[in-house]
Amino acid sequence: MTEPIGPVDASVNPRYSGIATFARLPRIEDVPTADLAIVGIPFDTGVSYRPGARFGPSHVRESSRLLRPYNPAQDVSPFAAAQVVDAGDIPVNPFDLGEAVREVEVAATELGERAQRLVAIGGDHTLALPLLRAVTKRHGPVAVLHFDAHLDTWDTYFGAPITHGTPFRRASEEGLIDLTASCHMGTRGPLYSKQDLEDDERLGFAIVSSEYVEEHGVEAGIRRMLDRLGDRPVYVSIDIDVLDPSHAPGTGTPEAGGLTSRELLRMLRSLRSVNLVGADVVEVAPAYDHAQVTGIAASHVVYELVCLMAAQLADPQAS
Repeated sequence: MTEPIGPVDASVNPRYSGIATFARLPRIEDVPTADLAIVGIPFDTGVSYRPGARFGPSHVRESSRLLRPYNPAQDVSPFAAAQVVDAGDIPVNPFDLGEAVREVEVAATELGERAQRLVAIGGDHTLALPLLRAVTKRHGPVAVLHFDAHLDTWDTYFGAPITHGTPFRRASEEGLIDLTASCHMGTRGPLYSKQDLEDDERLGFAIVSSEYVEEHGVEAGIRRMLDRLGDRPVYVSIDIDVLDPSHAPGTGTPEAGGLTSRELLRMLRSLRSVNLVGADVVEVAPAYDHAQVTGIAASHVVYELVCLMAAQLADPQAS
């Protein structure tokens, strides 16, 4: 087996130099094969409030320059355990939302034939729908582990069925979601009505809210999350607004009272034994960020997901 090609050596080339691939990893075209691909999707036509998440992938890449090749919290060297690459961006139509969704599904399906796992950087949360369509072609219905301030199971906005607030309703209706094992984490804030919660449960989701984590603690939230997921294949979808605005101001629909970055990272690290089949990190809008606060948080979230998947690819029995 050929040794994986890792990131650019920061002792030879300063971190602030060179092309900003994620964590300074090789590009997909620079390696013979890839196990895990990180791909950007610069698209925000589905947003209902602040635009700007189309610039998220480049911002997260720039914010990832300080990431290092060994993760002591997980005791894994992800870039040595698997061939991890930056697959660049999926170019999508910014004027036609329906066409963009189709383009993402096709590109993610094709990329999934070159790499065993994908981690996508958005872009807005509309992207979860085509990404789920692509991943379920290989794995069937998946348990969706959804970190977000919001439910994203609303029906329509302005009569439009596909937006960043509706992807998981459409996914549930299309049979992409395991209705017995999916879970929202970190939800909070006002809703349109109590009916939103009733619809959400019918669509297949349980909820571990930010209030629950505050009252019972992170470990209790993790136990509820893992009990819900069971042994199903899991797709992780993370809206960066699950974090409190003090930890992630650069996002489109901020809500007070969110998780800290430390709490989110702890929750992700607890997924070591879960069969992760794909992931996305979305809604980073750099125009509202400062000092890369949101970008750094998002880059570490992506890194933790990569570490989990790389470890599982190296030792499939561990998941």
